[in-house]
Amino acid sequence: MTAIDKLLHRHATGVDHGAPEVPTPVPSLHLAVVTCMDARIKVFDVFGLGHGEAHIMRNAGGVVTDDVIRSLAISQRKLETREVIVMQHTSCGLSLITEDEFKDELERETKLRPTWAIEAFRVVEDSVRQSVERVRRSPFVPHRGDVRGFVYDVRTAELTEVE
Repeated sequence: MTAIDKLLHRHATGVDHGAPEVPTPVPSLHLAVVTCMDARIKVFDVFGLGHGEAHIMRNAGGVVTDDVIRSLAISQRKLETREVIVMQHTSCGLSLITEDEFKDELERETKLRPTWAIEAFRVVEDSVRQSVERVRRSPFVPHRGDVRGFVYDVRTAELTEVE
């Protein structure tokens, strides 16, 4: 049985009944969270979020990319979010690679060099600062006053704000 088959079985036999109590795609806290795709991060648990309270955007590293700006623009302009959390974490896979090495590897294997940035980093706090600044400077995101960045420690669950 594949992983997808296992998940389909879990869904069929599980307790998910949709969200009939959440009548709108507008998150009740008017909050968007940008974080990493790392499977160790349970975003709803980290912040004690309930169903329907926030938009969650995940990618490799929790980095604010053009696609994240796209999602934030839609989230704010059409779905009433007003605040943004950028949360990256310790022991991230993006801190273990470099931009050029990974692009070189992909080019060797595929004969094509990616046009997109890997967004690798060494110091997670610096990456958080850069991502927060990208949101704050984007003309497409109208509500930039409440954008805050954090580092989540995957070993201790400590959450530290990055100034």
